[in-house]
Amino acid sequence: MEDLQNWPEIEKAAAEKRRELVLQGPAVDKRVSHHGGLSSSIYSLTLLNYLEVSQCPSLSEIHEDIQRLTNLQSLILCRNKLASFPDVVGSLKSLKVLDLSVNNLTALPEGITQLRELNTLNVSCNRLEVLPGGLSQCTKLSTINISKNQLTGFPEDLFSERLDLLSTLVASDNCIQALGAEVHKLAALKVLDLSNNKLSEIPPDLSDCPKLKEINFKGNKLKDKRLEKMVNGCQTKSILDYLRGKGRGRQGEDGGECDGGRGSDKKKRQQQRKKKEKVADEEDEVEEVNKMVVKVLHISDAPTAITVTVSAEVKDVRPYLVCCVVGGMNLKPGNALKRFLMAQTKLHDDLCGRRTIATIATHDVQLLKGPLTYDVKPPAQLKVVALGRKEMTAVELIRHLHLEAEELRKQKKRQNVTGLHKYLQLLQGKSVYPCLMDAEGHVISFPPITNSEKTKIKKTTKELFLEVTSSTSLQTCKDIMDALIVKMAELNKFTAEHQEEAASDEEGGDPAEPSAPSETSSQLIIQQVRTVDQDGNLKVVYPSKTDLSTDVGNLTVVW
Repeated sequence: MEDLQNWPEIEKAAAEKRRELVLQGPAVDKRVSHHGGLSSSIYSLTLLNYLEVSQCPSLSEIHEDIQRLTNLQSLILCRNKLASFPDVVGSLKSLKVLDLSVNNLTALPEGITQLRELNTLNVSCNRLEVLPGGLSQCTKLSTINISKNQLTGFPEDLFSERLDLLSTLVASDNCIQALGAEVHKLAALKVLDLSNNKLSEIPPDLSDCPKLKEINFKGNKLKDKRLEKMVNGCQTKSILDYLRGKGRGRQGEDGGECDGGRGSDKKKRQQQRKKKEKVADEEDEVEEVNKMVVKVLHISDAPTAITVTVSAEVKDVRPYLVCCVVGGMNLKPGNALKRFLMAQTKLHDDLCGRRTIATIATHDVQLLKGPLTYDVKPPAQLKVVALGRKEMTAVELIRHLHLEAEELRKQKKRQNVTGLHKYLQLLQGKSVYPCLMDAEGHVISFPPITNSEKTKIKKTTKELFLEVTSSTSLQTCKDIMDALIVKMAELNKFTAEHQEEAASDEEGGDPAEPSAPSETSSQLIIQQVRTVDQDGNLKVVYPSKTDLSTDVGNLTVVW
């Protein structure tokens, strides 16, 4: 058996039963080159739902044993030198995201067409000359990126009514010679990019796509020079209107209704199109009103991103931690802050099982001094300024809280202990307690008990650092964080819609001071946060592309 000492990330993932693994960069590439590929032991990590192996130029193939990872939901193999990919990918029935971009692929395996749960396919920046037929069987596809290849056309079944969720098709920088009239069958299509291809015509039928909002045909030498000029300088609506007019003009050229019924069929199609457009416009209006947008900022785009180092000692106390930074949350107007704190309390009571399952803590980013460390301390040495209290040791704080919990029980004349008392028991018998510390060693969070007054959020907080800890599982932390962000998006939308009414009730600010225009936006910006072990090896990054895959219909996550 291969010596796992060469692959400590895989060894840790196996020992800790992790569900995410990221291998990337020069250090990994050096090992791939030395051992002639990835360690075979990676294919024994059957619990993985997220696997990323990227930026490894020495990686030219993936073994067929990949089929053993049947729980994978995201497989990211970008920026390598893969020349082929095994057909057994069709065995990964849970796969939702497949990224094979920036490799040396000349063909895709037919097995991809068996991925019924697939919603995102990125095979851009390869050397593909043809796509496999049968992609219409992947009925949950919403995004396809096939840009920067050598494709000359689309598979016949790509423009199918079965792909009724396909909203984005990016096929720029290829050699595509024709766009079929069947494109109008993609009822959900919103974005179509066919720039820098070899198209000579754009079918008028494209104007029958009811939800199409953004098209790009720049860099194509079209026969219709007026249309060519329009695609290089006009808005999507103007281009679609022109194509619609061409469709009507072509009907007259064909002889109207005196051509064996073709004119009549055209009129019927026009009527159906108008009905579709009306319904689509109404749906879009409702969608626009109700839309909540969450934009994810990748860690590579944030040079000042916060990193959390996790010590090995937390494993036996409270091992699981997920963090992120949220911007765009407007806590200033009216009761916005109060609503947020109440929502956090409700999550603690419900999903978090009164903190017995997981605990949420929030901090003002401006008051944080990174990098952060998640570690343990003996109770007598752990000092914290708990919310609304003076600095004291964990021993003193827990004694105070026990007394308060008992007093509350007596006041309410209950036989059972309160929720407060329940989560105090979680640390009973522990010789050390978990804590999150800043760069100066100050404790800013003591889960599951409290976080610090020093980093407390207030109305003027512009960015929030969120943490979720648990003794249950990493997935539990992610699920709770997902739920928290969805709730924040809902609250932010409510605040934006009721801002004028709320402004007069504003506390802690100048009532006469007008709100900044940017504060009317309800979009949240989620900045990824990495947690690493003491050697700098990645443990988890949140959010990853398998996170925030919520069923909330009016929540849009932009990556």
